[in-house]
Amino acid sequence: MQPVVLCGGQSSRMGSDKGLLLMEADTWVQTSVDCLSVLETQALISVNQSQFNTYRNIFREELLVVDNDSLQLKGPLKGVLSVHLTRPALDLLVLACDMPLMTRNTILLLINSFKENPGYDAYVFTNNELPEPLCAIYTAKGLSAIHEEFLQGKLIKHSMKYMIAQLRSFFIPIPKEQLNDFRNFNAHSELNGL
Repeated sequence: MQPVVLCGGQSSRMGSDKGLLLMEADTWVQTSVDCLSVLETQALISVNQSQFNTYRNIFREELLVVDNDSLQLKGPLKGVLSVHLTRPALDLLVLACDMPLMTRNTILLLINSFKENPGYDAYVFTNNELPEPLCAIYTAKGLSAIHEEFLQGKLIKHSMKYMIAQLRSFFIPIPKEQLNDFRNFNAHSELNGL
């Protein structure tokens, strides 16, 4: 399984690249990479073209996956499918960089759910029965099917939640004590001294 940190958003509401914001001594992207280190496989970093030069000064170039321009998509789905096209045989464990409070325990719960419940296309946490698509596992098989739908012009919506609805998904209700892990931050006003 390949861990992936999604950093390719526009960060328009935050006003600066969210992956490069600091929490204690580390950037949010490094915090996410560290959280995913439970897999013992080096995380890939999904970035857009405008971020590439900055990020290659921080991470080895072979760990960066730039959004594939052949995918006429926007948002996280473009990043996820771009990584899939570079590693089509691998299942992807995806974590957005703007969830800097995510913990290894939650990642381990996700991995264990994947191992204990084989045969699904996606493994997704839910909060009040709504999917949390940016800390999830997407299988190679499921992503291949979504890419094929895209190529055939059948992917009506380009949201992660729509993609999840197209897949055979295993849902994991977030334990109450782990809800804070899923806080994501989109504007400076939400940071509150983070």
